[in-house]
Amino acid sequence: MTIREYNEYKNDEILGLYTDAGWIAYTMDPDALRKGYENSLLVLAAYEGDELQGIIRVVGDGHTIVFVQDILVYKKYQRLGIGTKLLKEVLERYSNVRQIELVTDNTEKTVAFYKSVGFRPLTEFGCCGFMRG
Repeated sequence: MTIREYNEYKNDEILGLYTDAGWIAYTMDPDALRKGYENSLLVLAAYEGDELQGIIRVVGDGHTIVFVQDILVYKKYQRLGIGTKLLKEVLERYSNVRQIELVTDNTEKTVAFYKSVGFRPLTEFGCCGFMRG
């Protein structure tokens, strides 16, 4: 597996990954998803040969804040360390940034994953989060 910057947006490739994850809010508006990718701070992809296995997309300014917007790994490749490698690459690239944040589903699986790579709930910092939906 290799991790490389995802510089050329491939609609079928990305929509296939988001569909596999069940993220239909993204797949229902593919033009908005493409624009989101084009305006991201960084997108990294994990490949085995020419086959996409997973992706991580971050937004922010890269100096004071980085927000992990999306991290997806095809279901058939999960639990192989791909998501961890993608996330660690982002953390290494932005090691000088104090605030690296993300929002995720509140499930045992996702909470355990993010805690395993050093993330902590906002409440441990005396903070809370808000979202307008």
